[in-house]
Amino acid sequence: MKKDTMRSDCPISCTLDVLSGKWSPLILRDLLFFEKTSFGACLLSDERIAHNILTDRLNGLVDTGFLIKRVSPDNKSKFLYDPAAKAADLVPVLLRLAYWGQKHTPSCVPGKDVGAFVDPKGAAMKQLLRRMVS
Repeated sequence: MKKDTMRSDCPISCTLDVLSGKWSPLILRDLLFFEKTSFGACLLSDERIAHNILTDRLNGLVDTGFLIKRVSPDNKSKFLYDPAAKAADLVPVLLRLAYWGQKHTPSCVPGKDVGAFVDPKGAAMKQLLRRMVS
């Protein structure tokens, strides 16, 4: 994500350049669908991301406007991450990835938390929009 230039003008390529590999979409999944807001909570994900990679990706998602970083009101030495509008715009993309994975890899099953976002006007999306920082 530290790249200032895109590989091409192709919208798919540009999106992949911004998202920078597999970890950023998984971090966004955790923040958007599972309401994980801290570094420590993201570390507990099943995929077991390394500390240094998580630090790099969170910083990159902040730098590119997907996340807003703020000091925790409970612990001034801890940071929390809130999804920005740019991140919420990825919900349909992440849902399609989840359903594609389920269709082509039957052992992969999206959790009901993810499925709750299918309805763009449903309760899950309304709650996300309230949590979101513009």
